[in-house]
Amino acid sequence: MKRSAFSLTLLSLWLLPALAAEPVALFDGKTFAGWEGDIDSVWRIEDGALTAGSLEKKQEKNNFLATTREYGDFELTLKWRLVGTEGFVNGGVQFRSKRIPDHHEVIGYQADLGAGYDGALYDESRRKKMLAQPSKEVLAKAQKPLGEWNEYRIRAEGPRIQLWLNGVQTVDYTEPDAGIDAKGMIAVQIHGNATSVVQYKDLKIVEL
Repeated sequence: MKRSAFSLTLLSLWLLPALAAEPVALFDGKTFAGWEGDIDSVWRIEDGALTAGSLEKKQEKNNFLATTREYGDFELTLKWRLVGTEGFVNGGVQFRSKRIPDHHEVIGYQADLGAGYDGALYDESRRKKMLAQPSKEVLAKAQKPLGEWNEYRIRAEGPRIQLWLNGVQTVDYTEPDAGIDAKGMIAVQIHGNATSVVQYKDLKIVEL
């Protein structure tokens, strides 16, 4: 009897990681539950996607819609689409990020997209530089034409950050600065100074 109970306990412990690895939806496709930002004034929900921008007028400045909770080590998958006619047609997926108090910007890592930066890792409003980006050859394999749906896979585990664009790995970066925040919100961006529309959907996360 004791042996049977012990075996059952071992089996439960073995199954626990598998159960914990189930992806959780960050966006229900219908409401802004779990998100905060300029809802309705900048961000809206269209066709089951978080949507911002217009093809009739320019977005004046960067704007971010963010999760109401923070994440540290995780793997995130999502789909994004971007169309635009004028200006810096761009967006991005922030992670391990913070809002700057009394400001429209956020600080943190960004999986960049659009304006020639698909698949790149940018440090938004902090070091303000590309940390890693794919070669032209890798990008050619991963990139889709403007206006098509793309898929991002973002994995942050300790100091290591990896990005995949449409199934092709574009970034494998290890953070050398131990003082950089390893936890923060996830956010989606529309870039300012562009006549564009950006959409994000099917956001699912597994916490590691």
